[in-house]
Amino acid sequence: MSTSSDAAQPLSGVRVLDFTQVMMGPCATQMLADYGADVIKIERPGAGDLSRTALADDPDGLNNPVFRSLNRNKRSIALDLRGEAGKAVVYDMVKTADVVVNNFRAGVMDRMGFGYEALRKINPRIICAFGSGFGQKGPFSHKGGQDILAQATSGVMARKPDKHLPTTLYSTALADYSAGMHMVQGILLALMQREKTGVGQSVSVSLYDSMLAMQMQEASMWLARQRELNWGSFPLTGVFDTTDGALVIVGAFKANPLQDICRALSLPDLSADPDFASFARQVENKVELHRLFRSRISTNTTEFWLGKLEEQDLLCAPVQTLGEALASEQTAANEMVISLDAMRLVASPITMEPSAFKLRHAPPTLGEHATEILGELGYGPDRIGELRTAKVFS
Repeated sequence: MSTSSDAAQPLSGVRVLDFTQVMMGPCATQMLADYGADVIKIERPGAGDLSRTALADDPDGLNNPVFRSLNRNKRSIALDLRGEAGKAVVYDMVKTADVVVNNFRAGVMDRMGFGYEALRKINPRIICAFGSGFGQKGPFSHKGGQDILAQATSGVMARKPDKHLPTTLYSTALADYSAGMHMVQGILLALMQREKTGVGQSVSVSLYDSMLAMQMQEASMWLARQRELNWGSFPLTGVFDTTDGALVIVGAFKANPLQDICRALSLPDLSADPDFASFARQVENKVELHRLFRSRISTNTTEFWLGKLEEQDLLCAPVQTLGEALASEQTAANEMVISLDAMRLVASPITMEPSAFKLRHAPPTLGEHATEILGELGYGPDRIGELRTAKVFS
């Protein structure tokens, strides 16, 4: 984590109006905030971002790890956007903003009066970034977007390392995070283009498209040959239980990885056996091959077998729980856990020097910075008082 000044960060001076909530949008805007952008989180009065109350044991959201994991380095204003006074505040903010980000359903920002065409009339340099479930057109465009739905509809959920396994979901928000990072890329590209042209543009990403893009190799194989490409199903790749845990082996990038695996496991050279002598035969007899591996690996510890496998320069690793990974020496060396107000969080995965990630301030309480933000717009104490009395902000 950097101790450099804010000015040394690459996005210092960039102002982002953040209408996003839950994960896809907030993880994108947090990445921008981590590298210097002034991110103003525009929330609903009395409720705010849905992730503020995602845990039953923290109904006020003040110590909610889910919300805090996605909203550091941001400021918050809670605006009632149902009336013209609240909308006028947003229009005033747009005048000096660089980016407006939302992850509502298609058409919502336009109906509120905050679509790109409306905002660029106020500020031609504005960049409007939109994250959705399925995109802005097509049969699913107005369908509610959610990570698991994107997994299901994009083909990700149907792909399994073994066809006999039940179909199941991936329990980490893969689509949300990947689409959020694609949104960051789109915003940065638009900012670079604006330096050349002087005008902003509209940027759009979706959970669905991000999941398709993540499968670019598999998709290209299918489009070219109507054939499945499934790295997890390869015969020399698998997860195997040990006496005290489990390990994974990836038998790849070697002239004869099966021979090396057998050498590590003190098994006869199965690559000389006609049943396993070629890749095609290994695929055909994968069940028996893995039975032999499991029988051997189950006799000793994870550490023991990793040592043997690494002696043969094989790709292998222990299967760790998240808790074990967070407590590992590698995580500490990479400085991937940071402390914030007695709560520990995951840091940014991007290392830059000297323009590094910087923890500038804690995730905001709902509406914490309203007076400060309004003052920056030139609103005097009397006008701020009027808006407060009218409950335009909180």
